Amino acid sequence: MDKLFKALNDPTRRAILEQLRAKDMTAGEIAEGFTVGKPTISHHLDLLKQAGLILPEKNRQFIIYSLNTSVLEECFAWLLKITKKQKRGA
Repeated sequence: MDKLFKALNDPTRRAILEQLRAKDMTAGEIAEGFTVGKPTISHHLDLLKQAGLILPEKNRQFIIYSLNTSVLEECFAWLLKITKKQKRGA
């Protein structure tokens, strides 16, 4: 879960996730929405992959990235679990 929170801690990575929420994209398409260079976007994509937040799929010479919400769903379920009060005697 450390990698998940590290990935979500950066505004550029959160913006990438927002883009991928709308549609699957290549790294080049993602980079078009930012003023930083492609190597920087590649670094952000790598951290998002390590956290399991995005899934790469090779399509000929391109890699198409898509949002993976299952990691977030697991995190939210865990957060809800720890925020519920335990009943006495349980």
